[in-house]
Amino acid sequence: MLSNKSLENSSEYSSSHIEYLKGVQQHRFKIKLSQIGVLIGFLLLWEVAATFKWVDSFFISKPTAIFSLIVNLMKDGSIFRHTGISVFEAIMGFLIGTVLGTIIAIMLWWSDFVAKVLDPYLVVLNALPKIALGPIIIIWAGAGIRGIIVTALTISIVVTILATYNGFKEVDEEKIKMLKTFGANKFQILQKVVFPSSIPTMINTMKINIGMSWVGVIVGEFLVSKAGLGYLIVYGGQVFRLDIVMAGVIILAIATALMYQMIVWLENRFLKWRQ
Repeated sequence: MLSNKSLENSSEYSSSHIEYLKGVQQHRFKIKLSQIGVLIGFLLLWEVAATFKWVDSFFISKPTAIFSLIVNLMKDGSIFRHTGISVFEAIMGFLIGTVLGTIIAIMLWWSDFVAKVLDPYLVVLNALPKIALGPIIIIWAGAGIRGIIVTALTISIVVTILATYNGFKEVDEEKIKMLKTFGANKFQILQKVVFPSSIPTMINTMKINIGMSWVGVIVGEFLVSKAGLGYLIVYGGQVFRLDIVMAGVIILAIATALMYQMIVWLENRFLKWRQ
């Protein structure tokens, strides 16, 4: 049985641990509160500056006008249609680009010869401003949703290939050698060591790909779309309605943040062991 002294030490340790957890929770709460405070302060400053003509509201609009416009667009349902189309295009471009990029990265890891052959081309493609290829991609893939999805995955796939392949190469060589000594083949090494060890890198790449996919979607919608957030932004600029432009940008930011939080949720779910 435990002595009284051991019980006292255990009690002290538990209370100290509880105090530590409370401190961590309070720190997180302060961070969230500060983030909300910064956002509210920015919106208030923006509203006051536009109301008292410190800045020209024609060029930047103001929060109350944007909120009123969003409410009106929600009433007629148009905002849901534009947002739904853009979100669908972004998700499809993100998923296809991530899956294809990962498969190609596995092929590069599998064959060192292929990796060395394709390395300069991947470097050039990564450095190339892929937005400039938007019109060509639209012509090849066709106007409409399909062309926009292809634009999105084209922008994200190269980043996925390079980041995932580099993650594969950084896996501990000693673990790979140990598996080889036990007679493991290449597929078993990939399955048991390389792929699991690279999951953190792949998740970080997915976080980057969210933004890259949205860039591709907006570029495609700027060029050919007749619906979507990119179309809404372009239309607002053409008719000199900056409230429409800012409303599209704000909804775009919210959609991007929600997709990012989904990846964070996956990270917390699958990488609990790192905590």
